[in-house]
Amino acid sequence: MRRSATSVAATALATVLLLAACGSSDSGDAGETGSPSSTASEAATASEADLAALEGITVEGEPGAEPTVTFEAPLTVSGAVATVVAEGDGADLEDGQVLSLHFVTVSGADGSTVSSTYESTPQSLTLGDEGIVPALTEALQGQKVGARLIFAAPDTEAAAVMVIDVIDAVTVPERAEGTAVEPAEGLPTVTLADNGAPSIEVVDGEPPAELVVQPLIEGDGPVVESGQTVTMQYTGWLWDGTEFDSSWANGAPFTTAIGTGAVIEGWDTGLVGQKVGSQVMLVIPPALGYGDTDNGPIPAGSTLVFVVDILHAA
Repeated sequence: MRRSATSVAATALATVLLLAACGSSDSGDAGETGSPSSTASEAATASEADLAALEGITVEGEPGAEPTVTFEAPLTVSGAVATVVAEGDGADLEDGQVLSLHFVTVSGADGSTVSSTYESTPQSLTLGDEGIVPALTEALQGQKVGARLIFAAPDTEAAAVMVIDVIDAVTVPERAEGTAVEPAEGLPTVTLADNGAPSIEVVDGEPPAELVVQPLIEGDGPVVESGQTVTMQYTGWLWDGTEFDSSWANGAPFTTAIGTGAVIEGWDTGLVGQKVGSQVMLVIPPALGYGDTDNGPIPAGSTLVFVVDILHAA
């Protein structure tokens, strides 16, 4: 569950992709005010101009090692855009896989390096996750491990430019697998569909005032540690049984940093210490969720119920 009705991990990669997604949405809303013919023409022109801007970027160095990125500054784009500059020769990339990425981020305003992961830990994302900006997802689909891409998106002064190397791709289980655990009384009853997607039967009475962490399936994987990147399937409901979000419905697992404040506190507290492969019910009081603030379909003061399948952690 992302911090802002569902938030992206607080990494440089996620920050840029979130900016791109927001910019894309803003552009789309603006386009709806014009005529269909002019909107389509402007979109095509913008796409051609943005791709031409990427063609003006020179990337030197072997894929997998930190590249040197040069271009004529300032570099601007009207929307998020991505292109493959070197094809990989590893395994095929598939939706639902957790991709390990190294990247360098460069300011389009002056060409200076903003951040790099090459001397630290690769970042992860789930291919097909609807939280990832579509331009990058489309560029990655059909590629192989070892591919190198250029991604650019509008930023405050000019473009944010990234060169991204796909280091690895891990196919994760589709659902939790392990030993069933008998839940405590007084909690919603969970039923699983054939594919593993959960539904709940609500219980009468007031919700618990404290965080409830109830394993439903205990996996046999390693314990999730604070700071790891975790891939999960989840569904969230209000205490009255109203569903408000689900990775199962979104079409791909959700990947985020855990224990770092990238997601709501109830997730950070409840999932750290659980084993990979487990399914966990979280009943989260408002103070560990969204408090006294409305958040999209979640009213202020809501107690939240989640069923989370922990698929991978690294």
